[in-house]
Amino acid sequence: MKKLIPILLVAAAALSCTRSISKGTYTDNVTMPAAEGSADSLFMSMSIEFVKGRLPDAARSEINGAIISRAFDLYDSPVAIEEAAVTYRENLIDEYLNENSGSDTSSWEDILEGEFKDSYKGWVNYSLTYYTYRGGAHGLQTVSPIVFDRKSGAILSEKDLFADGYRDGVADLLRKTIAANMAADDPELESLVSMEQVVPNDNFSAGADGVTWYFQPYEIGPYALGVVSATISWNELSPYLK
Repeated sequence: MKKLIPILLVAAAALSCTRSISKGTYTDNVTMPAAEGSADSLFMSMSIEFVKGRLPDAARSEINGAIISRAFDLYDSPVAIEEAAVTYRENLIDEYLNENSGSDTSSWEDILEGEFKDSYKGWVNYSLTYYTYRGGAHGLQTVSPIVFDRKSGAILSEKDLFADGYRDGVADLLRKTIAANMAADDPELESLVSMEQVVPNDNFSAGADGVTWYFQPYEIGPYALGVVSATISWNELSPYLK
């Protein structure tokens, strides 16, 4: 494998909007031609925020470990973000060169961004956005939010928020909200949604406006829908909350 020197590590601490979390950012960018002189290449870019301070050590460790696991699909053992990112990059380069070693080559893109969002109550919101292109008609973008408990660093799940039996009622709210949003945006879009697939999926963020669920491309409809989100207010959700 061709070795590259990282273009990168940025760890400047800064006060974020997440109520005085001191954060750092790991960044890396790579452009790797399929072969010498080839017009096709791999482009990889990553920018991953992580906690540097102003949280208890245990919470910081839990949050950073979860970010690394989700961002780089590493669940076996804890590693530093630098090690995880370098392994991810080198594996991607190896895969690209192996798949594009002949005369029939293509360009790939791999863009990974992780950032802290606004906090709410004792929770810290984080969002991972991933775009991948492997040739063909189009790439694929996904959005994966994570809600952390600020004190412990534990990941919040729907079961932590909602009482037993919440799923049917919340699913109805999601369907009505998505239908209304699409009718307002483009009435033809609603017909593309498989409403029976619109159910709480544990892919959510929790903010002052309520809970926002995210559905990835193909999860509830065709690629043309992209990532679909729906926010349900706390007031609407109140019958189902713990």
